[in-house]
Amino acid sequence: MIAQYVADGVVSGALVGLGAIGLTLTYAVLGFANFAQGEFLTWGAYFALALLSGTGLGHAAALPPFAFGWPLLLVLPAAVALTGGLAVALDHVLFRPLRRRAGPMGLVIASFGASLALANLVVLLFGPKPRYFSRAIAFAIPVAPGVRLTADRMLVVALALLAMAALHLLLTRSRLGLAMRASAENPALAAVYGVDAEGVRRASWWIGGGMSALAGVLLGQTEQIQPLMGADLLLSLFAAAILGGIGSAGGAFVGGLVVGLAEALSVPLLGAAYRPAAAFLVLFAVLMLRPTGLFGERP
Repeated sequence: MIAQYVADGVVSGALVGLGAIGLTLTYAVLGFANFAQGEFLTWGAYFALALLSGTGLGHAAALPPFAFGWPLLLVLPAAVALTGGLAVALDHVLFRPLRRRAGPMGLVIASFGASLALANLVVLLFGPKPRYFSRAIAFAIPVAPGVRLTADRMLVVALALLAMAALHLLLTRSRLGLAMRASAENPALAAVYGVDAEGVRRASWWIGGGMSALAGVLLGQTEQIQPLMGADLLLSLFAAAILGGIGSAGGAFVGGLVVGLAEALSVPLLGAAYRPAAAFLVLFAVLMLRPTGLFGERP
């Protein structure tokens, strides 16, 4: 029984970790907490849904052993790219002008307003009712003693790990990754050495929005697509980013796994009513011992 909860926690934690990466990158490079990050997750799912509907591929047969058809894999990169573009556009229209006039708190308030606007725009364009990528029934199969998972949920973990590995290589082995890390640690010094600050900001928005879009599409496939799916995860995203250590992409992903496990294990131990609070109890306990988070650097 506990093993099943652990497996479910890993799946949900992988989704939270992907979304938290965008949140921590935004904070590290741009210096503010972006409350609109959850909406990028929602828009990623709806972009994929719109692409499937617009191309007429949404009725393709399921691709065994998965409950979705091959067109979803085809439109997934496009949904990720479109959401990254949405994030860059939001920065260009809203946050970039405000960076010259308002401090971090002004950007936080603006991001909260942007979150409300994006959420209501989803309802206006797609309606308030839940939608689905596929109506096919996903059957769980035994994967370990006492653990049953659908192929869709196993794919969530596999794609999340691949995305995290690709991001790690980007941040550690590429000039862009070096520039992003330098800008996050000391933007003034990075500018002296010729780092393109605006280019780094755009890349941060692209990557953060894209990671959230990937999480949104995967969440929409395993559950359902609805306008509040990102907002419902926002507190968990913040908990994961803080728990892993603000500024650490790998830490945010690990923090997401911890949050997912804490929420899943709270159900048999404390009851389902306490699930939302479980992650914050773990967060409080970790921060009491390590205020910078699991992988945050001490000042």
